[in-house]
Amino acid sequence: MADQQRAAQEDVAAAEELVAFVNACPSMFHTAAEIRRRLDGAGFAFLPETAAWRIRPGGRYYTVRNNSSVIAFKVGEGCLGARGAAQGAERGSESAAPLRFQLTASHADSPTFKVKAVPELDGPDGYVRLSVEAYGGMIDYTWFDRPLSLAGRVLVRCGSRVESRLVSIDQDVALIPSLAVHLQRGVNEGFSPNRAVDLCPVFSAGCLGRGSLDALVAEAAGVDPAQVLGRDLFLVNRQSPAVWGVAREFVSAPRLDDLMCAHAALKAFTDAENPACVTVFCCFDNEEVGSNTKQGAMSTFLPDALRRVTDALGLSSEDYRRALAASMLVSCDNAHAVHPNHPEKHDAENRCRLNGGLVIKEAANQHYCTDAFSRAAFAAVCDRAGVPYQVFANRSDMAGGSTLGNLSNIQASMHAVDVGCPQLAMHSAYETAGTRDVRLAIKALRAFYEADLRIEGADAVEIG
Repeated sequence: MADQQRAAQEDVAAAEELVAFVNACPSMFHTAAEIRRRLDGAGFAFLPETAAWRIRPGGRYYTVRNNSSVIAFKVGEGCLGARGAAQGAERGSESAAPLRFQLTASHADSPTFKVKAVPELDGPDGYVRLSVEAYGGMIDYTWFDRPLSLAGRVLVRCGSRVESRLVSIDQDVALIPSLAVHLQRGVNEGFSPNRAVDLCPVFSAGCLGRGSLDALVAEAAGVDPAQVLGRDLFLVNRQSPAVWGVAREFVSAPRLDDLMCAHAALKAFTDAENPACVTVFCCFDNEEVGSNTKQGAMSTFLPDALRRVTDALGLSSEDYRRALAASMLVSCDNAHAVHPNHPEKHDAENRCRLNGGLVIKEAANQHYCTDAFSRAAFAAVCDRAGVPYQVFANRSDMAGGSTLGNLSNIQASMHAVDVGCPQLAMHSAYETAGTRDVRLAIKALRAFYEADLRIEGADAVEIG
């Protein structure tokens, strides 16, 4: 009983750490900034993409792209093996074991609404509404009747420079009002909101006019409105995250997909030590809109970073390709837990539940990157560490989602497995997961980072 109580306390503590992370990350730009803040505190050195990279075994580093995607890496003291230990050893020797990367990849963005360049809609009858468009595939009706704010970045003119500033309006400034049931009697029989009509947030009932949004944003950025030249601003659900339930089993918050995995992977990465390889943490932007941007998982960001690591360690192009073949990626994006009111929507056997542990996801259409080899390797790591895990596949007559692992593999191909924390209401404005799964995800991912994986093509993997 005492052990169960202790575990429950640890679960709640881990969930509350997740809540603090979510609160610090109202937009993908804030997520990248919060990750950078934590990496700085853990002693990582920032390597701008525009600078020459000088790295060494034992070092900790990170780089960013677009201020919305982050790649961090730890270079293990023994990652070069005999090549690093022997004076004058030939770095490209075919007999030397290849360098290895062990990576996780999550994403910083979540479905929401982006404010358009001309942000205000006048009227009717004195109202001022915001002109927004959908970013990603959200559940539209969940955005009604909630306090909303704005967060993102603005680009401002400062003399001869144009600078980026983070903005997060710490107050309720907008709301998308429902139409009363008396004016749409059939609403409970079916409602499909029109995004150009029904989903325009109300910003003022007459006290504010055109230009008020830019004035508000400029004040938050500490500049004059005339200095604002561009902005990437998104609606933010202001409902507070909560750890709840009589037994404190649940954690609910905006943006759990995919901040839950980003948080778990980051904590596992910073806590883990592995002298035998280069461990890598990736958090990409734009997964919710396809990843095919300069900072997305399908961009050159990951291969650029990995290649620069091998170059800075004095390795060759051949060594880089050998390293990819010996490496493994864990793509981390949340999974669909069995819904309590709709169990029929899930596969009869390949289904997961809240508080059952990290989920290995697989799909025959390859929208998930898991295959038998990567599943077995990750499962063996979890088994060795005594960490429970679950499995997920879509019902065979239902199309599923996709994520970033298979997309990043287009640019930097390696063995890869898709995993995620089980959750309810994915892509809602307010999502729900299990408190225990936060701790179990961190434990599983740390076990992966600390494992000494020696991959032999697709024939075998030795786990030390």
